[in-house]
Amino acid sequence: MSRELDLRVRIASLELKNPILSASGTFGYGLELAGFCPPEALGAVIAKGVSLQPWPGNESPRVAESASGLLNAVGLENMGVEAFIEKALPPLKAAGATAGANILGRRPEEYARLAARLSGTPVDFLEVNVSCPNVACGGLAFGADPAAVGEVTRAVVENCGGKPVVVKLTPQASDVAAVALAAEKAGASAVSLINTIPAMAVDLEGRRPKLANVVGGLSGPAVKPVALRQVWLCARTLSIPVIGLGGICSARDALEFILVGAAAVQVGTATLMDPRAPLKILEGLRNWMLREGLDDLSQLRGTLRV
Repeated sequence: MSRELDLRVRIASLELKNPILSASGTFGYGLELAGFCPPEALGAVIAKGVSLQPWPGNESPRVAESASGLLNAVGLENMGVEAFIEKALPPLKAAGATAGANILGRRPEEYARLAARLSGTPVDFLEVNVSCPNVACGGLAFGADPAAVGEVTRAVVENCGGKPVVVKLTPQASDVAAVALAAEKAGASAVSLINTIPAMAVDLEGRRPKLANVVGGLSGPAVKPVALRQVWLCARTLSIPVIGLGGICSARDALEFILVGAAAVQVGTATLMDPRAPLKILEGLRNWMLREGLDDLSQLRGTLRV
């Protein structure tokens, strides 16, 4: 008879059944990949980001492959919060999934309004994308400035009706731990990192950029070493949970993030290559724990020897 493993993760008042989450923007609104990866099998599904009004996104081409990674410039295309609440959220919750709403805006007031609108819905937690350009500050990403992150986080926390708030951090901050600490002080329940890294790719023969937007965000295995470092820096600084993402393609990748202090991980680009990737990573994690004789992930979490 196999041993019972404790894979639960607590984010404030919310208990996740396991530490494998889908990354926003790579799992649709939660049901598109249900035939390959049932959303209820994961610790949580973080849906495609939503704004107050529908966003059309950027012109095509929006994605381009790179060595060990993927560039995307989708431009945060989404159906808007009202359609998300009416059309996407009910079937996701009916499937038994723990659902996170990724919210985005151009001003702190937009984040506050989104939080208030979602406060009375069955969404389980909010993930706040602070990589968006802050139009009130000349277009600089909110996440590059600790004060701006604190302002946005506070606006969401005060309007979310007590739901856990996860702040998704940009790797562009000069001191990511300081930004994470600002989110914690403003009331965040957890932080997640990293978001994509600004990058570009060009077509030599065509003498053109491969993306219509010229630049995009780099994700996939190429960013994993950057993500590991930033997760480690934040985990040793904060008292709230840190959720790691960036290039997680295998159980070993996920376990490395947990080793440096991550409470949970998000699987993103790997799902675009293999829609069953989150399930395979979860199974591999279980098998590794059984081989190592671990009953609880807390026996591994944050035990990196430095």
